[in-house]
Amino acid sequence: MTTLLYTEVEEELRAAVRDLLADTSPHSAVLARIESAAPYDGDLWKALARDIGAAGLLIPEELGGAGASAREAAVVLEELGRAVAPVPFLTSAVVATRALLAARTAGPGEVADELLRRLASGEATAALAVSFAASPYRRASAEVTYEPADGDAAVVSGRVAGVAGTEIADVLLVPARLPGREESALIAIETGERGVEIIPVTSLDLTRPVAMVSLGSARGRIVARGVGPDAGRSIVGEALRFGAGLLASEQLGLAEWCLAATVAYVKERRQFARPVGSFQAVKHRLADLWLEIGGARAAARSAAGALAAGDPGTAVPVPVAVPVAVAVAVAQAHCADVAVHAAEECVQLHGGIGMTWEHPAHLYLKRAKADQIAFGAPGEHRAALADLVDVPAPV
Repeated sequence: MTTLLYTEVEEELRAAVRDLLADTSPHSAVLARIESAAPYDGDLWKALARDIGAAGLLIPEELGGAGASAREAAVVLEELGRAVAPVPFLTSAVVATRALLAARTAGPGEVADELLRRLASGEATAALAVSFAASPYRRASAEVTYEPADGDAAVVSGRVAGVAGTEIADVLLVPARLPGREESALIAIETGERGVEIIPVTSLDLTRPVAMVSLGSARGRIVARGVGPDAGRSIVGEALRFGAGLLASEQLGLAEWCLAATVAYVKERRQFARPVGSFQAVKHRLADLWLEIGGARAAARSAAGALAAGDPGTAVPVPVAVPVAVAVAVAQAHCADVAVHAAEECVQLHGGIGMTWEHPAHLYLKRAKADQIAFGAPGEHRAALADLVDVPAPV
C-alpha cells in the first residue's frame, strides 16, 4: 500500500504555498475580489505560477515544468481549499494540463508540447471546455463540431455551458467531433480568436465562476485526434478522473479549515456564562466531524497516491495496491459530502456571525456545494465504485 504520510518535500511545498496565501490572500481580500469585476486574483496566480512553480508542477522537466506527481499537486490543492483562493490551479494546472499530457502520448504531440511549455512558464493558462459538472463516467452532452482546415488547423462551432476557469484562460481545449461521425478531436483555441465568446453566468461559488463558451466558426489547432465516444478511456475522461481525484484534496483542505475555525470560535464564544464549546451537544457534533475529516484525509491521500503511481512519468516511494479508478471513486464519494457537512457546521455553530457576508463561512459553504457536483456527483462515484468492486445493485 502507498504511504498516506506527507514527505519532507511535500511539507516544504505546503509551507511555501500557505505563507504566500497568508500574505497575499486573506479572507478580506477574497471577499473584496468576488465583489469586483475580476473574480480571479491575477497577481496571486502569477506568484503561485512563477515564484513557486505551481503552474508547471505536473509538467515534465524537459518542457519547463517541475516533473512532480499528483501527490505534490494535492498538497497545493489542500492549501488553496483552506484559503478558498480565487486562482485557476485546478482548472489549468491540473485538469487542462492532464488533458494535454494525455494528448501528448496519444498523438504526435507537437501542439501539446508547445502549450505545455507556455503553461509551465506561467505565460498562459488553459481550461478544458467541458461542463464543470461533467462526469468521467459518461459522455459529455455538449454538441461541438469541427471541420478540418489546412495542416493541423480546424474550424470549431458550438456551445458548452458551465465551464470553469474560462474568464482567466488564454487557451481553451475543446473536445469536438466531425458532423455525422464518431471521430473526434481535442482542439486548442486561443480565447482571443475571432468567433470565441465567453459569457459569464451566475455561479454559486463566486471564487470559481463558470461561463458559457460560444464558438462561432472559431479557428484552432488540433491537439489530438480520435478522442473517442467512450468517456472512460478518452483523453477528456482521463482528465476528468484526474481532476476528480485531486479535487478531494481541495475538499479536505476546505473541511479542515472549517473545523479549525469552528473549534476556535466555540472556545471563545460564551453563552449562559460558559464557552459554547463546553456544551456536550456541540462537542459531539465537532467530534463526529473530526472523525469524518480523518476518513476524508485517508481517502484523498489514497487517491493522490494512486494517481501518482498510475502516471508513468512520475515515481512514488511505494507501489499502490488500490486501482486508480477505485481510489478516485472512494475519494469523491466520501470527501464531497464531508466538505459540505463541515461547511454547514461551520455556518451553524458560528451562530449569527456565520450568516453574515463579512464572515468567510459562506465562501466555504458555496465552494463545498459547487465542488460536490464537480466532475461527477457523489452518487455517480458510488455507482461506479459498486461496478468496479463488483457489488450487486440493490433490488
